[in-house]
Amino acid sequence: MAERYYVVREDLLPDGILKTEQAKELLRRGEAATIHEAAEKVGLSRSAYYKYKDGVYSIEQTSRESIATLSMDLEHRSGVLSKVLGMLAASDGNVLTISQSIPLQGMANVVVSLDTTIINGALPELLEQLRSLDGVKRATVVGRS
Repeated sequence: MAERYYVVREDLLPDGILKTEQAKELLRRGEAATIHEAAEKVGLSRSAYYKYKDGVYSIEQTSRESIATLSMDLEHRSGVLSKVLGMLAASDGNVLTISQSIPLQGMANVVVSLDTTIINGALPELLEQLRSLDGVKRATVVGRS
């Protein structure tokens, strides 16, 4: 059966759905670093966030172009960048550009522009996964367009 979509006026939506979109907006704007922090700020349980996150989008959000610029500090070890790129590919993120600084004191900064059209609302989860990779010391969104 094909998926069906509805446009519903905001005041008719249950709080859980509204708060999920508010939490996602905090994450997009960088006002919350993790899903836990965003959910806590809007008064939503993480389980409710995960229940609704893939099905709730504001009309404004769905009409935006989906390019995110990620900045990461990586340990200068064989395979770390490869693991990062593998994770981006596995999440259906399409790398548009990549720039790496010369490693200093065992660390290199990598900036990636990523087409997030397919991953859409899953960028916060992707960031959490990147941060959990061995050798990734920092991963943040530094721009969206």
